[in-house]
Amino acid sequence: MKQEEITQLSLNDLKDRLDTTTEKIGKISLTHKVSPLENPMQIKSLRKTIARLNTELTKRNKQA
Repeated sequence: MKQEEITQLSLNDLKDRLDTTTEKIGKISLTHKVSPLENPMQIKSLRKTIARLNTELTKRNKQA
């Protein structure tokens, strides 16, 4: 998910996306520990997405 897409989301959508992405990375990480993933770069991508979502949430909370 790109930063442009994240800035267009509403506050509730941001929180929902953050929750679902956090759950998804937890599942993928556990799966990767048991048996290697075909594409382990997914974990890196999800971590970056979570960081972008958290950054946008912090930015909006400081504005309010």
